[in-house]
Amino acid sequence: MNKIIFYLKNFDWILFSAVLLLLFFGLSEIYSIALSRDSVNLLIFKKQAIFIGIGILILFFLAFFDYHNIRSMSTYIYIFGILMLVGVLIFGKTVRGTTGWFDVAGFSMQPVEFAKLIIIVYLAKYFSGNSIRVNPLKHLIISGFGAFIFIFLIFKQPDFGSGLILFFIWGIIIVLAGFSKKYIIIISLILVTIFGSGWIFFFEDYQKERIATFLDPSADPLGEGYNVNQAIIAVGSGGWTGRGLGFGSQSQLKFLPESQNDFIFAVIAEELGFLGVCMIIIFFSIFYLRLLQNIKNIKNDFGVYFILGVLGLIFIEMFINIGMNIGLMPVVGISLPFISYGGSSVVSTLMMVGIVESIIIRSKIKY
Repeated sequence: MNKIIFYLKNFDWILFSAVLLLLFFGLSEIYSIALSRDSVNLLIFKKQAIFIGIGILILFFLAFFDYHNIRSMSTYIYIFGILMLVGVLIFGKTVRGTTGWFDVAGFSMQPVEFAKLIIIVYLAKYFSGNSIRVNPLKHLIISGFGAFIFIFLIFKQPDFGSGLILFFIWGIIIVLAGFSKKYIIIISLILVTIFGSGWIFFFEDYQKERIATFLDPSADPLGEGYNVNQAIIAVGSGGWTGRGLGFGSQSQLKFLPESQNDFIFAVIAEELGFLGVCMIIIFFSIFYLRLLQNIKNIKNDFGVYFILGVLGLIFIEMFINIGMNIGLMPVVGISLPFISYGGSSVVSTLMMVGIVESIIIRSKIKY
């Protein structure tokens, strides 16, 4: 009991409150979107509420669990991640051309969302146990190869957006690890080369069309540019205070596809306006600031790398999703963390927060 009291006392409640408020925003908008169906169907709302409840329970379990055990099991966790990604290619369900879901008892599980957590654990473990001052090229290649296996398997689904996210996670951590600028430049050149090769040999037609739409959304307003144009209309029509929850014309009249996933930010902007968007940005900012403030008190390299990896992941996904909704980024199927509908996404993200809380709590233990 004394341990539990100590854990709760040193739990970062400000960080957790910011997460809860973001989850509340997401649930509110998913409920609003559910009202726009021909007949009111709250199934996705109920599913998301269940996933959030499960995710919060796992969050507290991981917060009380010693994260050093996760570090020691990182190799097994990494192997499990590979098995999941291989398994979904063989046994997974195909949705809109992407084989990325396991279908279990009416619920879908997307392994790539948990792969993001696993790659952060892998990289945090690797760089906390190796000094890049000794043979930096070796560490760059080994860490990059470990990330590349995951990226390759994700591209095979194909899921270009998630594969790109994993590449960015690796890139952020190697920058923070202190690699010299020449290695960063080399990696940038390799990325450009891979992108060029991918355009010629690997990208599907719909992926090329999405990139072309990003460059000029008005070129095909009724085809590939439709989603982006409708999202921009929704964002612009919200004004200062929005049309009100459940009164957004773009989402309620179904002009905006995937309104509960990729384009939920546009729904928030339309229904809650500029003030609602500002609140979302404020809660995300509180989340990031709390992570940065806690890093100063952590003496364990694994903990530092893990928190920086989580911060980088959540920020990149937020940046890309909002960019997609306002026409500044191509549509690559990246959800808005904590807010978009998706059980795997919300559970895996809450698991990351749980491990972060475990790191924070144990940084305050005096041995």
